Amino acid sequence: MDRPNDSQLPPPPEEQNDQQPIKVVPPTYRALYLILYNFVSALLWSVILGRVLLITALFGYPSVHSGVADFTRWTQTLAALEVLHAAVGTLRYVCDPGLVRAPIMTTVMQVASRFLLVWLIAYFFPTTVAQSPAYTSMLLAWSVTEVVRYSYFAVNLAYGGVPFWLTWVRYNAFFVLYPLGIGSECWLVWSSQVPGVRRWGVWWERFCWAVLFVYIPGAYVLFTHMMAQRKKVLRSLREKKDV
Repeated sequence: MDRPNDSQLPPPPEEQNDQQPIKVVPPTYRALYLILYNFVSALLWSVILGRVLLITALFGYPSVHSGVADFTRWTQTLAALEVLHAAVGTLRYVCDPGLVRAPIMTTVMQVASRFLLVWLIAYFFPTTVAQSPAYTSMLLAWSVTEVVRYSYFAVNLAYGGVPFWLTWVRYNAFFVLYPLGIGSECWLVWSSQVPGVRRWGVWWERFCWAVLFVYIPGAYVLFTHMMAQRKKVLRSLREKKDV
């Protein structure tokens, strides 16, 4: 699942008195760190996207897991830092000014869902995953989503704004990518039940059912959140063009 729209943006600055002159402030260490983090993340997911496309074209989807699983696992593990970012942002009133504007519980749940796929299902059941085209479709949805998302954040932090085309892609691509990614994730969770029961017992089947049950409202909340963000951002862009 995707993270919140503003999950890698620093908190908005406090409103300034209109009587005070606007000062150009150089990037802080916090901003430089976030720019680097988002740039590296976008680059890593670009590598995954390229690998998935190349391997699928040359050898077919059954070879995707063996070709990208390890790299994807560690790239996704890097996203654990986003939990730390959100935690620091949540404590911004204690450790002002915070790091990012992300709700920590939402971030934890979304990162955990990715970890479930890469560290449990794809890691312990490679044969089941490799035989399913859902793994390839999931990685395609993840990688395109993350390349766009991290690029959006990196450009916004570095230049204080984002080109219209990148904003448009960010707030329209999810119509296709979210259903594709979430559907693929659910299929892999479902498919892991039989090998999981053989390996760990019947509790795994119950765990999978619980995960799938959470996915239903989670997908709805995520999709409606992005719809609301899309409406807000595109309305703001139209207002700027009209000025």
